[in-house]
Amino acid sequence: MNSENFSISEKIVSPSYIRQGSQARRSHEQLIRLLLEQGKCPEEGWSESTIELFLNELAVMDSNNFLGNCGVGEREGRVASSLVARRHYRLIHGIGRSGDIAAIQPKATGSSLLNKLTNSVVLDILKLSGVRSVTSCFVVPMATGMSLTLCFLTLRHKRPKGRYIIWPRIDQKSCFKAMITAGFEPVVVENILEGDELRTDMEAVERKVQELGAENILCIHSTTSCFAPRVPDRLEELATMSAKYDIPHVVNNAYGVQSSKCMHLIQQGARVGRIDAFVQSLDKNFMVPVGGAIIAGFNESFIQEISRMYPGRASASPSLDVLITLLTLGASGYRKLLAEQKEMYTYLAQELKRLAAAHGERLLHTPHNPISLAMSLDGLQAQSGKSVTQLGSMLFTRQVSGARVVALGNKQMVSGHMFCGFMSHSEAYPHPYLNAASAVGITRDDVTLCIKRLDKCLKSLRKESSARSGSPIPLTDSTDHNDIEAIVWSI
Repeated sequence: MNSENFSISEKIVSPSYIRQGSQARRSHEQLIRLLLEQGKCPEEGWSESTIELFLNELAVMDSNNFLGNCGVGEREGRVASSLVARRHYRLIHGIGRSGDIAAIQPKATGSSLLNKLTNSVVLDILKLSGVRSVTSCFVVPMATGMSLTLCFLTLRHKRPKGRYIIWPRIDQKSCFKAMITAGFEPVVVENILEGDELRTDMEAVERKVQELGAENILCIHSTTSCFAPRVPDRLEELATMSAKYDIPHVVNNAYGVQSSKCMHLIQQGARVGRIDAFVQSLDKNFMVPVGGAIIAGFNESFIQEISRMYPGRASASPSLDVLITLLTLGASGYRKLLAEQKEMYTYLAQELKRLAAAHGERLLHTPHNPISLAMSLDGLQAQSGKSVTQLGSMLFTRQVSGARVVALGNKQMVSGHMFCGFMSHSEAYPHPYLNAASAVGITRDDVTLCIKRLDKCLKSLRKESSARSGSPIPLTDSTDHNDIEAIVWSI
């Protein structure tokens, strides 16, 4: 409805009512105008009706939705299922063109505008989350691993002699395979144990740089968010080393946007040294379906080079999902989620520490990891090595998802490289342990229920072990009378 149509409507319905309806529509349009003018995430979230109005306005700008369109090409935005069309708000053409994912599509003005606005809003959120000096970013319809591969392939043209990627070890397959898929040789640098924490061995990294020769190294590939007891890499020192030896530096910031500590490390690294790009997942940081990532950096021309490296057009679904989500939350809503994540981290740490003490275990001391926690399982290991792995399966069958149980001595071959102590980020970590993470969106009920079920699983394993050995179970303050009765009967 435009002003002319509203004027005509006044001849049909009372003008005062029409004017009221016109004012209501203008309130929606004012929000859209501010988004177009500023390119920033609105402070307060939008209603679903405003978002749907905006998306429908974008959709009618795409040629597949023109009333008189006659398409005779091989790609005309044709969709066989109306359900699929509605799922995508009739934004069918995707984003980019065959030579550049950021290019404008003449046949898809609405989808192109959606892409540009999404990148602008996401850039604003990265700044809000702590990386104030980031200059450019784009959403890519690939998860973190393939997005890292795209960064490495772009660097190949800048460093034709680069063969090696220096990588402080983190036991996560996709970031390792990202380097292999791009055609490079990962140089794994083992972490060093400081207390309970596994930290970057800076001396070993520098030795590798000198041994291999800076000109033969494509980049340093560092990590922020990770499973405890590993903690974020020493980004400031790595960034300084990258600048010293003129070696590019790519950061895997998979779920680090939700952590002010991880984002601060990136900001400081860029301030004191060199960070060429940092990559983060959409689903882990913004609670959208899996399938998208953000590639960001401090040199706009280099980020544009990465976007031009993407071959062909791309799906608009990840861009659409994250834009809808951020418009729904608003900047204030996302800040609230970040604050809640910190609160839940403290609560989860307290509850795990209490539970660990009740079972003769302890919460590993990993203060440099702002998301993941680890509880020792030395007692279970002493009972039986199988008890440790059994705990993981028991939790999963009791609908506790996301908890990781790490036993001692695991070996895993990944793309031709043998990792000893796999999943523990170390060849010889001294404790088996259980991981739990306080990620964005976790609730107090999630923590409470997890602790309750974990407690029951640990008690059950102790009873089984006692029944096998015939020895009494040491009771703690957490052992109730029903447990005692069950123990007697099991013996």
